Amino acid sequence: MVFSSTVFLFLFLPVLLLLYIVIWKKLRNILLLIASLIFYAWGEKEFVLVMLVSIIFNYFFALLVEYFKQDKFSGNNRRIILALAIIFNIGLLVFFKYANFIFSNINAVFMSLHMPVFRFTPVHLPIGISFVTFHSLSYVIDIYRNQAKANKNPVNTGLYLSLFPQLIAGPIIRYHDIADQIVNRIMSLDKFYSGTKRFIIGLSKKVLIANTVGAFVDQIFSIPAGHLSIGLAWLGIIGYSLQIFFDFSAYSDMAIGLGRIFGFEFLENFNYPYISKSIKEFWRRWHISLSNWFRDYLYIPLGGNRCKPLRVYLNLLIVFFLCGLWHGASWTFVVWGLYHGLFLILERLKFGRILNSLWAPLQHFYALIVVMVGWVFFRADNFPYAISYIKTMFGFGRWNDAQYYAGNYLSRGVILAIILGIVFSMPLGARYNELKNKLTALNRKINWGRFFNSGVSVIEAFVLVIAFFICAMVLSSGTYNPFIYYRF
Repeated sequence: MVFSSTVFLFLFLPVLLLLYIVIWKKLRNILLLIASLIFYAWGEKEFVLVMLVSIIFNYFFALLVEYFKQDKFSGNNRRIILALAIIFNIGLLVFFKYANFIFSNINAVFMSLHMPVFRFTPVHLPIGISFVTFHSLSYVIDIYRNQAKANKNPVNTGLYLSLFPQLIAGPIIRYHDIADQIVNRIMSLDKFYSGTKRFIIGLSKKVLIANTVGAFVDQIFSIPAGHLSIGLAWLGIIGYSLQIFFDFSAYSDMAIGLGRIFGFEFLENFNYPYISKSIKEFWRRWHISLSNWFRDYLYIPLGGNRCKPLRVYLNLLIVFFLCGLWHGASWTFVVWGLYHGLFLILERLKFGRILNSLWAPLQHFYALIVVMVGWVFFRADNFPYAISYIKTMFGFGRWNDAQYYAGNYLSRGVILAIILGIVFSMPLGARYNELKNKLTALNRKINWGRFFNSGVSVIEAFVLVIAFFICAMVLSSGTYNPFIYYRF
């Protein structure tokens, strides 16, 4: 079950909201925990037991770290407990996400050496295992660093680790950012409207832009790269750049909106990454919660920027190697991560000074080209296909092999979705606020009134209702609606 499904929109969410409103406040966390486990079990069935095991173990790890903190002579014990917690959580992640990858690569080496291979049963990848792992590590590490206190109520611990809005697609919520909200939060009409608005915006981005462009992109990436025309290859990766942004940011929007509806405030996860002038800026704007997690829990402990230059570069490569591997158990993801790490290193060298001296549009162009080439590795099923695709993009393929052209795949709907995607990839907030003020003035003039204390006009609410209705109609028709984070 995902947010952009009719079951979630018309069954799970309405029933949960009704129960949440009428239930005694002290029981709301229990309700949310049960709902979150049902939400996860809907798609993963018995693998919800893995979630429960993770909750139980991390609950006790945190209590032990908290307990030994009271004894000034127990520093070693605290470090041992922290190490055990890290080993446990990373161990779960490695087993469920990387076991197949590891054994497949070992067998490939053995086959090349004409040696007997391992026989193993493929391990199922539970949805959202990477997010669960990072939340669990954040919980124990924050307590170890005295940034938060261990929660003695197992329901509250379970709620943080399994809260359904951010369970399967982020953003990654660090424990110290949300610890107080778990035990004390306010649900209001203003928050409800603001959260609903954010959810509908995210749903619209997912259903109307990401899904439309995604179907087009899947067609292109199913064609042998050497048979694509240069134009179609570029259209394909432009389309995927829009799909991955609008799909991922849409889930973040919906998660933030859902959290706000239930009284939570999650941090932002995207800030118009495609307006970046460098790869360094891109990672300050793209998947912010992941960037901050790696910075605070890995890069800084490795030494961060405080080391000698060569060690800093090594730290960056380690972080982005693991960042790529976190996204998926495939060499294409590893290459994607190292590729970004390499450009971050280059931007610290003389190249970075040259880049900063360029005309701003050229800086934007550089960042977009680097990011889009990187997305080829992210989207391709294997490394040879990615290389072949990039060669086609830059005209290094065999021109007379091109059999597929852009005109055969572009429909009015795809063209409109691409245009809307490009437009809304840019920060139009200031223009929107101007338009909103004009609509509010019109709203007052015709005396329709205003909702709550937020100055929201009836016109805005009407537009949101129409957008939700259109999305519901599209989803009800059973059209293309992938969940592209199953590998995360």
